[in-house]
Amino acid sequence: MKTADFRGELTADGRIAVPPEIASLVPPGEQVQVVLQWGGSTDDTLWRAVGRRQFEAAYVSDDSVYELLIHGPSTR
Repeated sequence: MKTADFRGELTADGRIAVPPEIASLVPPGEQVQVVLQWGGSTDDTLWRAVGRRQFEAAYVSDDSVYELLIHGPSTR
């Protein structure tokens, strides 16, 4: 599953415009799933950014050994 995230507005007639750069990523006729979120504060964006930095800070180069085990050649 591929995802895209963008901000938009719901018009009076119930439409949401998908930005062209997002629309170009989805093949014509492809079914999409839409999730609407509203009522969040600007603090939510800051909270997510801080959480992301904390998550990424826990990753160290030594962890790449696990990626080698997953994606490397089979040892069997």
